[in-house]
Amino acid sequence: MKKGKLFVLSGPSGVGKGTLREKALADIPNLVYSISCTTRQPRPGELDGREYRFITHEKFTEDIQQGLFLEYAHVHDDLYGTLKADVVRELESGNDVLLEIDVQGALQVRGKMPEAVLVFIDAPSVEELERRLRNRQTETEQALQHRLANALKELELKQEYDYVIVNDDIETASRELRRIIVS
Repeated sequence: MKKGKLFVLSGPSGVGKGTLREKALADIPNLVYSISCTTRQPRPGELDGREYRFITHEKFTEDIQQGLFLEYAHVHDDLYGTLKADVVRELESGNDVLLEIDVQGALQVRGKMPEAVLVFIDAPSVEELERRLRNRQTETEQALQHRLANALKELELKQEYDYVIVNDDIETASRELRRIIVS
């Protein structure tokens, strides 16, 4: 059986990573999403095991100490990470795996699995990114400013990626992501 490929999707909050992920998963056979763990609280409408595995800080720390994560990072005052066993199981079964993770985690994956394909999703401008974040209405003003500051740091690392897709039109960006994954 042919081993699957690992694709990593990253970019600042608000660039449309989740929408692009959903479109790719609906459109590409044998592409699976590896659900990350996080210590943050669920947002309205999120379910444990669907968007994330919501776990305690203590459990996350134990899993780090046991070496269970392929990658993990401290992002926006919370911990996020991908369980190594989930990814390896899917790859060995022949499925391609899509991770939607932050830049810190993506660079860790690159170090551990250099064959992974890293795709950075960017907004057309910082102003557009701010507008999208505000329209989500999911963060306080302080949290939004924190996300924007982090976005500027993340943008500095996009040259570390194999591909950069500017999401100025969701359909065009979706086609570009599909082309990368199925090629």
